[in-house]
Amino acid sequence: MMSFMFAIIRRDLLLVMRYPAEMLNPLMFFVLVVALFPLGISPEASLLSQVAAGIVWVAALLATLLALDILFKADFADGSLEQLLMAHQPTWILVLAKVIVHWLISGLPLVLLSPLVASMLFLPAEALPTLMFSLLVGTPTLSLFGAVGAALVTGVKNAGMLISLLVLPLYIPVLIFGTGAVAAAAQGLPVSGYLAYMAAMLIFALMITPWSAAMALKVGQMQG
Repeated sequence: MMSFMFAIIRRDLLLVMRYPAEMLNPLMFFVLVVALFPLGISPEASLLSQVAAGIVWVAALLATLLALDILFKADFADGSLEQLLMAHQPTWILVLAKVIVHWLISGLPLVLLSPLVASMLFLPAEALPTLMFSLLVGTPTLSLFGAVGAALVTGVKNAGMLISLLVLPLYIPVLIFGTGAVAAAAQGLPVSGYLAYMAAMLIFALMITPWSAAMALKVGQMQG
């Protein structure tokens, strides 16, 4: 099973490298959203530092949402998804491999870039470790929940809005606790409770979403 999963990860990463725009789009969207907020609100450092946690997390959530379309769409379009589902391997392994690739190209770059965008918003330096750690825990959760929505709409044309409607309710708790952790760190308050809830959500997502998405893919393939 592990060799199958690593083969899928390697294959998908090679495909992404052929089309680098797929990898750069979420990252550029993340930076642009953060850069536009000071223009729309105020360039004052005192005000931006108060809302920096929410801005960074909302931008990260939207950037992750933007990249959900690449999870299964290309494989469904060229017929390779059907062949992968017929392989003598558990479908949840395929889903987990897709989620890992999605996180590597959309979540991990946001984590690495977060100190730069946080400095643009004058987030206190003592909150940077919490920001990075919350994104490191939260973005995989977003990818896992997003995989269920992407699997449900596989084969549906122009399904971007539908994916958003399906997964946004699942994203809200991650957004609340992620923003709360960074805001608490900026004020010098304890953050362990927020991070514990985020870790619990990640574990919960790992327990249910690969199998849920796998079932959605199988049902969609049968209907197709």
